[in-house]
Amino acid sequence: MTTLKGIIEKGSDGYYSIYIPEIPGLYGTGETEPEAKENLKEAIEMAVEHVEETGDDTYYAPLLKKYTIEYVYDLSGFFKKYNFFDVSAFAKRVGVNASLMRSYKTGIKSASASQKTKILEGIYAVADELYSVKF
Repeated sequence: MTTLKGIIEKGSDGYYSIYIPEIPGLYGTGETEPEAKENLKEAIEMAVEHVEETGDDTYYAPLLKKYTIEYVYDLSGFFKKYNFFDVSAFAKRVGVNASLMRSYKTGIKSASASQKTKILEGIYAVADELYSVKF
């Protein structure tokens, strides 16, 4: 089974979009994440119908095999969805330059693979701490 990566973004207009990098032009949008996922599912169904009608699988060949979609956030989309993070404080905590982290948040710059790993490990560490909180 093939795993396709669905990149979740949240726009400045508040809408979500999801695209699959391996399949140009295929995306879903919506006011909520579930709505964008449903819209992507409908787009996939239309793409498969297109292949069945025309025989042209130039762009959609990955959809003709068994697949799953792994949904992931781009950094900008993550920080827009979880906007309660103080990005500068979080950057300091995980050892990333605060200005650089703000650039990742706004989408001005893209993080390298090692920076993404560092940020993700920091998010997991915060989640573990929050999970252990008791009142």
